[in-house]
Amino acid sequence: MSRSYESLTSVEEALDIIVRSVRSLPQETVSLFDAEGRVLSSDIIATTEIPPFHNSAMDGYALRALDTHGALRDNPAHLTVIDELQAGAFDFEKILGEGDAVRIMTGAPIPQGADAVVQFEDTEERDGVVMVYRQVAKNENIRFAGEDISKNSKILSAGDIIRPADMGLLASQNIANVAVHRAPEVAIISTGDEIVDIGQPMRPGQIRNSNAYTLYSEVRRCRAKPRYLGITGDSKAHTVEMLRDAMSSNVILTTGGVSMGKYDYVKDAVRELGFSILVENIRMKPGKPCVFGKKDDILFFGLPGNPVSTMVSFLQFVRPALLRCMGATHLEKPMLDAVLEDDIKKKRGRKHFIRGFYTIRDGRCHVTTTGPQGSGILKSMSIANCLIIIPEDQGDVPAGSMVTIQLIRHEEM
Repeated sequence: MSRSYESLTSVEEALDIIVRSVRSLPQETVSLFDAEGRVLSSDIIATTEIPPFHNSAMDGYALRALDTHGALRDNPAHLTVIDELQAGAFDFEKILGEGDAVRIMTGAPIPQGADAVVQFEDTEERDGVVMVYRQVAKNENIRFAGEDISKNSKILSAGDIIRPADMGLLASQNIANVAVHRAPEVAIISTGDEIVDIGQPMRPGQIRNSNAYTLYSEVRRCRAKPRYLGITGDSKAHTVEMLRDAMSSNVILTTGGVSMGKYDYVKDAVRELGFSILVENIRMKPGKPCVFGKKDDILFFGLPGNPVSTMVSFLQFVRPALLRCMGATHLEKPMLDAVLEDDIKKKRGRKHFIRGFYTIRDGRCHVTTTGPQGSGILKSMSIANCLIIIPEDQGDVPAGSMVTIQLIRHEEM
């Protein structure tokens, strides 16, 4: 490793420092309709078994399996249809005897005496008699009470992020309001005299403020609450003023102004406001000039100004911190092994996060780079659905090698 990198913090060490510095926010109660993506603050224990009664998994006939013994297409069992049951029925009192069948709909309770259901496709009914064209196994097509959820079992754990299927589990337990950790408010500030916001006139040498809108979106995807404060110019006094306003939020994100330039005032400003800087410069590319600090329970992230560096730093460090603020126990993006289809040139010394696009062919994951990897080329990040991770002690990687990829757009998986 190059001597110039030895004093920098590794990605793993930086993440460990950040995560250990974060406390989960207190709980609040939200409507189930607003709970998706939030993090449970306590375990959920089932008060009702699901299903609550034995019911049919098919439209067909409830019967005694023994009565179909030896049934074939050319030698069907003949059963007498004594009634019909639809979903929602609750007052059915007939008991099936030998040779009886009940026409039944999916979700209807299994009548007493029946121990199987045969689907309509394997039967034919004429004049109150159903012909069953195959032998039916005992318990076939029956959903038994409690087979999904048993009473007093733990169905979700504190720290779980509530997904759509979990919403259904909660609803099945008659839970209308859910205790979750509060979502952090995240103040977003862009820095630099060269940055101009949307709708404002530009002078030569200036660029549009893209980072604030990228970060706003990423914060919302974490189910946190973004609060955009605007742009601070290259003035320490103005930077201090805007950061002081941001301190009413739980987390502060700035972009730019954290490198070694003459007008990079952000680190001096946060120190003046009483923050302790715990991470400063990381052995990674892109994203080396990344800063993390803390004052009381307020977290500060000074992200690099280049658009790709901003996004990569957010994914590696800010996203896990926001999830931990919300009480989540699983903080990592999914990782996969993939076959590299391009040569990658790399110097040893820093961990590289290379924009990639993966596909799955013949049961294997393959990945290509998304073109030029300059930290200002945002389009290559827009195309990417993963990051190819190359360890800091590894050099060039030839096509055909197995590499680790971190999924960044994986809703389609």
